[in-house]
Amino acid sequence: MGFVLFLMAALWGLGWVMKTPARVRLVMIGLLYVAVVLANLVLPEAAELRRATGGDVRPWLVLGGLAALVYAYMRIVRGLHKRNAPPEVAPSDQPGTFREAELNRYARHIVLREIGGVGQKKLKAAKVLVIGAGGLGSPALLYLAAAGVGTIGVIDDDLVDGSNLQRQIIHRDDTIDTPKVFSAQSAMMALNPFITVRPYQRRLTPEIAQELFADYDLILDGTDNFDTRYLVNRAAVATGKPLISAAITQWEGQISLYHPASGAPCFECLFPNRPAPGLAPACAEAGVISPLPGILGAMMALEAIKEITSAGTGLRGRLLIHDALYAETRSVRITRRADCVCCKDVTEQSAQSAPLQDSAV
Repeated sequence: MGFVLFLMAALWGLGWVMKTPARVRLVMIGLLYVAVVLANLVLPEAAELRRATGGDVRPWLVLGGLAALVYAYMRIVRGLHKRNAPPEVAPSDQPGTFREAELNRYARHIVLREIGGVGQKKLKAAKVLVIGAGGLGSPALLYLAAAGVGTIGVIDDDLVDGSNLQRQIIHRDDTIDTPKVFSAQSAMMALNPFITVRPYQRRLTPEIAQELFADYDLILDGTDNFDTRYLVNRAAVATGKPLISAAITQWEGQISLYHPASGAPCFECLFPNRPAPGLAPACAEAGVISPLPGILGAMMALEAIKEITSAGTGLRGRLLIHDALYAETRSVRITRRADCVCCKDVTEQSAQSAPLQDSAV
């Protein structure tokens, strides 16, 4: 039996030296194995060939069964990897160019006068960081991915929970107990394989915030606690990055773009002090109607696209308030506070736009 095993190993090694395809080597070894099994089944016990191959067919059958199990396991694992792997996308020949599949995908953007091909190139070159992959982050991330924003970062240290699925539409039942950032990445890449997603499975802290923000063009804050909102605002002000921040509770939501460097207020201009305990409870305590984060999250993505492409009029200097229960949406004018402890020393890079009047939408 030892001689036959040595012969099989020799066949494999000789084939490797001669650069014979692995499939051919496996066929040769398989034929040798079949011949040995037949010899032990057909030849009499006294035959020299049978004695040279072990004299008993049972060890060979066990060996063949083990080999078959290993082969089946490898095929299953390879199939799972192939099924779960994101589609391979060939790189563009030149930066800013589009493949034919991308042109077809973004055709409805390109025909828009306010975006066009130039705007779509800006989206492809843009880097947007989303804080939180929850209720607000879910629709924002999906629409940023669908719109073709080239690089999207998402930071969140939480795991998907069954109670999230009522409103956090980027996650699925089969991703419960997995990190939200990886669940979100999977959904985004399945939606658009032509983008890059950077997942950060960790909590945003003062030690990493400014360094992380510096690598992005625009920040979206979809968190649900004031400690993180103030941290995000201060890091955005320090790095000079525009910040789109939204908040929701029960039936109501609000959104604005904060950017003191361009004349808009920062978050602390509007909310210099944290609300007293119990006045602004999180969704887990107060509840939230499921489509509301979808509405505000989609608004975040829309304002991000407008900011990147310079389309239309954004929410600089305006706070948009949406009351879903009574189907009312209003925008109110907001301005910088001269005594804001966060942004009072920021020098405006451009003249502040003309004052805006309160308006019903």
